[in-house]
Amino acid sequence: KGRRILLVEDVELNREIAQTILTEAGLQVVCAENGRQAVDYMEQSEPGFVDLILMDIMMPVMDGYAATRAIRLLPRPDARTIPILAMTANAFEEDIAAARAAGMNAHLTKPLDPQKLAAALQTAIHPKKS
Repeated sequence: KGRRILLVEDVELNREIAQTILTEAGLQVVCAENGRQAVDYMEQSEPGFVDLILMDIMMPVMDGYAATRAIRLLPRPDARTIPILAMTANAFEEDIAAARAAGMNAHLTKPLDPQKLAAALQTAIHPKKS
């Protein structure tokens, strides 16, 4: 609860569904409609402002793989360590391998299963120190 998620999804309905699931779980959600917007957001936000990125793979302007690679190369202390979870309808082994190769930490299939999403978030976001 209280964590900030950057949700990167180009399809409005999918974005609304994911945002509802996340906010009902007590998370704060910031949205981007494509990978370029996500990279721009990460360039402009303070390090540590976002706790996790949920990244769609297939988007216009910049896909999730390219956006993840760009985020990982940003000159900021959290660029290499922020958890980035892929969201895609493609669940073949090569899709999971491509997500990992791009620098993503985990792979979730769409439509999102709230329980699997919660488990992935729990694993990816370590408890904040008080």
